[in-house]
Amino acid sequence: MSSPAPSSSPASLPKKRRLWPWAVALALIAAGGWYASQRGAPPEGEGKGKSAAGRPGGPGGRGDRPTPVSLATIGTADIRVQVPAIGTVVPRNQAVVRARVDGPLLEVAFTEGKPVAAGEVLARIDPEPFKAALAQARGQLARDAALLKNAQLDLDRYKGLLAQDSIAKQQVDTQAALVQQYKGTVQADEAAVRSAELQLSYTTIRAPIAGRAGLRTVDPGNIVKASDAAGLVTIAQHSPITAVFAVPEDRLPAILQRLRGGQALRVEAWDRDMQARLAEGRLLAVDSLIDSATGTVKLKAEYANRDGALFPNQFVNVRLLLDTLSGVVAVPTAAVQQGAKGSYVYKLGADGTVAAVPVKLGPADGALAAVESGLAAGDKVVVDGLDKLKDGAKVEAIDPKAVDAPGREPKRGAGRPGH
Repeated sequence: MSSPAPSSSPASLPKKRRLWPWAVALALIAAGGWYASQRGAPPEGEGKGKSAAGRPGGPGGRGDRPTPVSLATIGTADIRVQVPAIGTVVPRNQAVVRARVDGPLLEVAFTEGKPVAAGEVLARIDPEPFKAALAQARGQLARDAALLKNAQLDLDRYKGLLAQDSIAKQQVDTQAALVQQYKGTVQADEAAVRSAELQLSYTTIRAPIAGRAGLRTVDPGNIVKASDAAGLVTIAQHSPITAVFAVPEDRLPAILQRLRGGQALRVEAWDRDMQARLAEGRLLAVDSLIDSATGTVKLKAEYANRDGALFPNQFVNVRLLLDTLSGVVAVPTAAVQQGAKGSYVYKLGADGTVAAVPVKLGPADGALAAVESGLAAGDKVVVDGLDKLKDGAKVEAIDPKAVDAPGREPKRGAGRPGH
């Protein structure tokens, strides 16, 4: 009988063979730690004499350096009191040119998109049917005028015979009534002639107002009718031109007070991005009602628009000038911050630190705002670098245009010194 095979379980293995995998793992871990420490260590000799506090980010390094900021000195300026609004440019006059008679369109005499003068010929309709109607009316007038003349002569003869007691008075009266009848007929014929002449004149279509002609809606050769809603073309007056805008109702008393005093209020029109002033005009009219749904009232301003900067239905930002505050303390709006207690600025102190100072602001005009309290002329405030500041922080002034100013990140792609 054969002997049993030796057991291969861990308990049956020798003690040294059971411990060698753990020893290898511990050795690998120790080697990895040594390699990492050697890789992160500075080169030999570098950093000698420097403590951990002298490294970047330490208490004595870059973290303790003053925060770079841009400063502005508070001064005085003239601040305009304005009422901002959103407006739409509206033509001073606008007319849809329609045909007043029916017929074939023979000619279009205007150029689309070009200015036209009042009374200028725009188009012509076939006049032949209207010439024939005029000739017929004139013929009828001539016929009835001859009958009137003959009846008048008979009346004169009858009156002579009546004086001689040769005819009855009734015959004279009848003839006199016939004369009056012919006179009425002639007057009607004369009116018919004038009507036919008027219809003939309508075959030449003229511009009712001066302005810019739009795109034509009918081409020559088509039949046009007086009932066509679209008409032939739309003419809009561009110079002068107006803008309609709405302001809050609480601004209305101040506006009306100045208008009653005979003051001409200036109104500026700016582009959509408030980067360019398109035109400057004057307030023309105030609407008679306040819109109860929005609490606003519509105003209309007029602009000369000689350069054509304003165009009908164009969106504009409107600024209505109410008053001008002369020589008031003004702060750049870029320096003003908003907090839980209202507006404040970071004011520079004599020791090079900044303090958060509450300010009460008045009207704003572009990049400046009037200061009612909190600042005085000559004070210096931070206008750039505000996101890194807090009350009591130490700052240093830099040129806002300098690329290599302290605290500024290098340009993307720019090399570092020594590389």
